[in-house]
Amino acid sequence: MAASPGAITNADSAFGGGEKEGKRVKPFTPEKAKEIIMCLQQPAVFYNMAFDWPARHWTAEHLSEVLRGKQIRFRMGRKSTDTAPQFETACNYVEATLEEFLSWNCDQSSISGAFRDYDHSKFWAYADYKYFVSLFEDKTDIFQDVIWSDFGFPGRNGRESTLWIGSLGAHTPCHLDTYGCNLVFQVQGRKRWHLFPPEDTPFLYPTRIPYEESSVFSKINVVNPDLKRFPQFQKARRHMVTLSPGQEEDHQARVEEAITRMLVCALKTAENPHNTRAWLNPTELEETSHEANCHYLNGAVSAFLNHHGTSEVVGTQALRTNRECTVKEELDVHSRVGVEQAASHTVSSGTVKQEAARPFGLDLVPVTPGSQEPSSERGGIFENDGEDFVSKNGKSFGKLPNTKRQRMMSESENAVVEQIASDRTVALSQTFVSTDDLLDCLVNPQVTRLVAQLLIQGRSM
Repeated sequence: MAASPGAITNADSAFGGGEKEGKRVKPFTPEKAKEIIMCLQQPAVFYNMAFDWPARHWTAEHLSEVLRGKQIRFRMGRKSTDTAPQFETACNYVEATLEEFLSWNCDQSSISGAFRDYDHSKFWAYADYKYFVSLFEDKTDIFQDVIWSDFGFPGRNGRESTLWIGSLGAHTPCHLDTYGCNLVFQVQGRKRWHLFPPEDTPFLYPTRIPYEESSVFSKINVVNPDLKRFPQFQKARRHMVTLSPGQEEDHQARVEEAITRMLVCALKTAENPHNTRAWLNPTELEETSHEANCHYLNGAVSAFLNHHGTSEVVGTQALRTNRECTVKEELDVHSRVGVEQAASHTVSSGTVKQEAARPFGLDLVPVTPGSQEPSSERGGIFENDGEDFVSKNGKSFGKLPNTKRQRMMSESENAVVEQIASDRTVALSQTFVSTDDLLDCLVNPQVTRLVAQLLIQGRSM
């Protein structure tokens, strides 16, 4: 909903800010990261800032061992396509261990205990907003696994954080936090965020019922809205991003983006070299030269090969088909940064020059307004909501945000032709093909995916 300027950090091992004497270097110093966070006027995703955090190796299974026997409160909601939000007041709650949750989440038919009355196919479970200090009260060493000081907040670690663990479909109703901003560290699985700019608040029909300190809820189920009852919602500008640890997929995604950058810059610059602002988004500081784009592409391919090893690249289909894995659990860590806090956490919103907060590029990706419809509006609220996708062994596979548009991956390569055809039905009666028409085909995410795989295969042989 309408929120304070904020940022999102994603745990990955992607191609980033370079290396020095064999040691990986983070793209932003803590001071610079904090400056960026407090100046951002839109959500953004940081990359390569948490590759050395111990928490990036957590899994729900690991935490079930750490918290063995610990009773945790889970919120139970229905997997339905109702147009009304599922507020916390309308949900049921159970007390269970994380181990019991994992057994239930594996859809074991003989499940007993707290989850016995909840059919896994009809309900989701969410251990949301669990404060570390309460959850790990006798295991405080784990606080050090989360290092918010890397983002310019000295002394902040897991002690100031909350843990969120949920099954497929688990979600929080759309709301705004009336103060501060949030840092989110995605540890396992995937989580899709639907974000709206503050000025669009009236279009989201805000309400203070149910009442919660510092939270203003929306009356709308934003993934399945009732437009007859809330017609103004159509004016709201939705930003969507799916967070994922993305370790396996991120390298290839960066190759694909490098291909897109090279093609767009080459064709659009050739068409109109003196008016780049006609096609370059304002969030991009300037167009890049062909030489720079070649360097960017080679760096992305090299990073992919260095990460996977050339012997692993032969079976490239495994890089993307892993998205069909079994749905399991999602795990993420939040920290809300207060705008007016005392001592070392004092921060001030909007006092730093705007241009200093816009180093968008490989390691800081803005979340821009997307034209992609929520999955429910395409026929199923839970079939692709991005909440949580990890394999049975806890390995994560997920879609990372594209810097230009949300990726829309279909189940087969034939969807490339279908998608292009549906986007160009009006053009069938026209004879003129513009550069933009050509680019829509060339840099279609499905096309760049195939080109990236061919490039990687060629370099690995």
